[in-house]
Amino acid sequence: MNNTTYVFHVNGMHCKACSLIIEETFKELPYITSAQVSLADHRVTVTGAFIDTPKKIAEDLTELVHKHGYTISAEKNTHVAGWVDFIYAIPISVILISAFLLLQKAGLTSLITGSNVSYGTAFIIGLIASVSSCLAIVGGLVLSLSANSAREGGTWRTQTLFHIGRIAGFFILGGFVGLLGNSLHLGLTANVVLGSVVALVMFILGVNLLDIFHFTKRLQLTMPARFSRYIMRGSKHDYYLAPALIGIGTFFLPCGFTQSMQLYALSTGNFAQGSLTMFFFALGTLPMLALLSFGSLNIAHKPWKGIFFKTAGIIVIALALLNFSNALATVGIIRPLFNF
Repeated sequence: MNNTTYVFHVNGMHCKACSLIIEETFKELPYITSAQVSLADHRVTVTGAFIDTPKKIAEDLTELVHKHGYTISAEKNTHVAGWVDFIYAIPISVILISAFLLLQKAGLTSLITGSNVSYGTAFIIGLIASVSSCLAIVGGLVLSLSANSAREGGTWRTQTLFHIGRIAGFFILGGFVGLLGNSLHLGLTANVVLGSVVALVMFILGVNLLDIFHFTKRLQLTMPARFSRYIMRGSKHDYYLAPALIGIGTFFLPCGFTQSMQLYALSTGNFAQGSLTMFFFALGTLPMLALLSFGSLNIAHKPWKGIFFKTAGIIVIALALLNFSNALATVGIIRPLFNF
């Protein structure tokens, strides 16, 4: 049977992690020889030995990825920005941001500390990441590990080893990233530039979470996906230490939030600060991912997911702007916006 190539439209993608998980899921089918996803165009090109109509193929592909919140269609659907979600998202995000700033004023937490991120901010960004890009790709790994563990008679061991490996790996590798920054001898100006770059990355991530403009997804920077594919495929096995090794490997997955924290860790130029930054970030992702591991939580199918993502996007944009303004204040370009 000859191979045929089809182009389908994808709904529900937010980041490069979404592209990767769709590609790897489709490639598992024996009759599909290749699958390539364009995040910017929200399209997937698949080649394989198909016998059904495009509409039926799209329905079959949707069944594979629907659990992650994606749908595949033969015809392009009109993008729905979900403006009504802002009616709820804006006041919720304003309340949460105000609460964060009040906690900082009271000395109970610290969101803004010089040109570098604080551990409290790293934890909050981890919480947000766990319901966006991390939930897309790391959540997919968790579900895959859980499914394979169940088939082979596994218990809670698989999921526990995964989360232990993830947190420990982020702590240790974050420290080495900090040491790398130290070897580069980054000065004040370089740290401010690096902090500004991270703020820009976070700003783009926040805009993408709002899901209003598709063109902004072209601006999102990610690491090469080759290594990420090895991690994805490794989740199909349930060797004793495989879950822990995969948890460590998530440090290198194409998650924009993870990479922004890695840049922060690099700017610290210190093993302890770098390791603690990544540790608190990973700790922030734990509650949501643990619920996904040991329960049946899947925000992708909740009726309020639009409000949730838009609230998260506004908070990420606010944190990006606050850190950018503070980086400028550090070198005296502007006056500090908040004197806490």
